Amino acid sequence: MTRKPQNILIVDDEASMRDFLESSLAGRFQVHVASNVDAGLEILQRERMDVVLSDVQMPGRGGLDLLDDIRHKLDYRPIVIMMTAFGTIEGAVEATRNGAHDYLTKPFGLVQLDHVLQRNLEREQLVTENRSLRENVSKAARRHGLLGNNSHMTQLRERIAMVADSRGTVLLQGESGTGKEVVARAIHYSGCRREGPFIRLNCAAIPESLLESELFGYERGAFTGALTATKGKFELADGGTLLLDEISEMPFAMQAKLLRVLQEKEFMRLGAKYATQADVRIIATTNRNLKEEIKARNFREDLYFRLNVIPMQVVPLRQRKDDIPLLANHFCQIFCAENDKPLMTIGERAMRRLMAQDWPGNVRQLQNVIERAVILSQGPELNDEIFGLQDELDSTEKAPSLDSDMTLRDMERELILRKLGRTRGNRTVAAQELGISVRTLRNKLNLYTDQGVEIPG
Repeated sequence: MTRKPQNILIVDDEASMRDFLESSLAGRFQVHVASNVDAGLEILQRERMDVVLSDVQMPGRGGLDLLDDIRHKLDYRPIVIMMTAFGTIEGAVEATRNGAHDYLTKPFGLVQLDHVLQRNLEREQLVTENRSLRENVSKAARRHGLLGNNSHMTQLRERIAMVADSRGTVLLQGESGTGKEVVARAIHYSGCRREGPFIRLNCAAIPESLLESELFGYERGAFTGALTATKGKFELADGGTLLLDEISEMPFAMQAKLLRVLQEKEFMRLGAKYATQADVRIIATTNRNLKEEIKARNFREDLYFRLNVIPMQVVPLRQRKDDIPLLANHFCQIFCAENDKPLMTIGERAMRRLMAQDWPGNVRQLQNVIERAVILSQGPELNDEIFGLQDELDSTEKAPSLDSDMTLRDMERELILRKLGRTRGNRTVAAQELGISVRTLRNKLNLYTDQGVEIPG
């Protein structure tokens, strides 16, 4: 489809200048001319102009008056370029201070005219693209970043809408990098607690000796260095949501104290004489199979049942590869906007390469790859070389081919063990990807264990 020429308005009291500019720009622009400011303003109000070329000094009202009219009487902002004789250049400089985009000093030639027009049109296009990018990012943020048209993501958004207003504890399970915290925030900000605080505690990042005071707070003098009373995460989250990230890493002894708080809905600061109540909704996340952790006596079964009121699974990226183009383009838009770069595209070959990967680091790894590519790229298109996929992703190197001398039973065992290794020991996910039941997988693994085979994870 042929692009419609942009509208340009020439405002100059000299007929020779109007004729020169009109003949020079005709064909590339839809040219409109006016001999004075009032006539120019009438055209601007009647039809949307992309560019205005105006003389600074004209009989009666001049270019600065037209600039003032544009600022106060129009609901849009065209590119304004002032034209001035050498002796009145101060007026053009003043015009740029008041909102004009650029100026030309008379006399000027076609080369200079084209250069100024192209420079300002390209700049305006970049501003428009960045504005559009930020609007798209804002829209995505309003969806809480839960991008994807895959059926898993559609069901997840539907589940979030169902549980957002409830008080039930949510247990989010999924591999690292799948976006469990994003889901937790979506639950919080979609529900009736959205005006309350959203507090996050990474259970794996806090030393065991400090975890209790981090969760429940402490009174002054409770221990050496406790100079003032301090609220813990439960108290800070009153009226809102407390995210217990990587709950499977919480020390076993601390799990019993957390269970009591969930049951009694009250807690005690360290050194306190009386319990404190807090209205807190708990969302817990884990990248481990808690049922396996319970069998290994690393996690309390009663705490698991208390947390698992509303179970939700966030699937790995390899199970929704059809969402990779949407995610990759979304991240590309974000990082182009953040780095003030023109909107880049992802080449067809590069996109195929992205979709061919298994992404063990999931969405977080894809996001990091796109960010690096945008920062390092000098051109308008991101190709597979700039992604650095060989270094980044081939560490998830292809497994060696199966030996042609292997029996069918040997091949089955090798496939199951590789799949289990790729899912980091998550038997539920491995069974889903293999197309068998968890019970069948468990029976086969028990058989392999009896044969002395080491089971991944």
